[in-house]
Amino acid sequence: MTGKEKRPEWVPENAEEGFATHVLPGVEGGHDGICGCGARAAAPPAPRRKNLSVEDYVEGVLAGDRMVLARAITLVESNAPAHFDIAQEMLRRLLPNTGNSVRVGITGVPGAGKSTFIEALGIRLCEAGHKVAVLAVDPSSSVTRGSILGDKTRMSKLSRHPNAFIRPSPSGGVLGGVARKSRETLLVAEAAGYDVILVETVGVGQSETTVRSMVDFFLLVLIAGAGDELQGMKRGIMELCDAICVNKADGDNRIRAEAARAELERILHYLQPATPGWQTRAYTTSARTGDGIGEIWEVVERFQKETRASGIFMERRQSQAVEWVHTMVRQYLFSRFESHPEVRRALPEIEKAVASGAMAATRAARILAACYEEGEDCPGAGAVPESGRL
Repeated sequence: MTGKEKRPEWVPENAEEGFATHVLPGVEGGHDGICGCGARAAAPPAPRRKNLSVEDYVEGVLAGDRMVLARAITLVESNAPAHFDIAQEMLRRLLPNTGNSVRVGITGVPGAGKSTFIEALGIRLCEAGHKVAVLAVDPSSSVTRGSILGDKTRMSKLSRHPNAFIRPSPSGGVLGGVARKSRETLLVAEAAGYDVILVETVGVGQSETTVRSMVDFFLLVLIAGAGDELQGMKRGIMELCDAICVNKADGDNRIRAEAARAELERILHYLQPATPGWQTRAYTTSARTGDGIGEIWEVVERFQKETRASGIFMERRQSQAVEWVHTMVRQYLFSRFESHPEVRRALPEIEKAVASGAMAATRAARILAACYEEGEDCPGAGAVPESGRL
């Protein structure tokens, strides 16, 4: 370029040659990924993770490799058909190394401080020599189907402890407070050597029953002044838990927490215990100060000792395994039903007829069942009968 060409397109009037605006030459060479021709240089391909075999998964999990453990749980949680057989074979090989942990389910009302409580309890257990796995289930949005999965952020101190492993999972719209694959995830964590499994549910309510069917000890975390929330869960969740702790019993709130604990004790006196031979009691804790956290774990250990001695512990685990089979069969049949070609062909017209009021829901269900059972002879696979003939 000549000196004249370097001058900008616009300059002030009467500007002389010394006008202080300069055009600098561009960067030459491969600086910052830019080649000399002015085009961006092609970025090197990102390294791909090695595909693990079933043997790799099994060896890594049994060795306590946290990276392989995380990938194994991802494999188990996957809904891809290609991953199902690999995951099941992995679980089959890991199964002899499971069952050696204490499984504790933890639920509570929103704002009760479940995550803070779990972190305080988990750190105490890790420092005592235990290996703690936290399976935290986050609610999935009914609109976007997404989950925040921020539990590791809320348990930042525990997540950094070498004896702890935290795995957040989306609920995926499954009722009962846990994810659909939580049982398999629990088994993988046990095979990796974690002797305490803490399962944090999405919340609390009348549908909080699934977690009871996969843990040994069920803990309900409440706060003082729950009011109507407590009334709504009396005949639901309180009949399922093995202990109740009123959290945030510190500072000015301690007196209210003690009053709430006394009220809960009166209520529990009239409820049937969740575990035969075990009396559910209420306690006060403060996850912030650590008060009462050790007492809760002493309750869990006493529960384990007494129920093992009476045989209730193993009976519960055996019945849970059988219930798991029935649950898996129901899920499998529903999946087969939804994917059946005749059902999928008839479903849009039947849904339209039900939505318009031309067909009763009971009649629609029977037609769809016939589509699944009879295949091509399905009476509802073609045109849906007019409303006058339903």
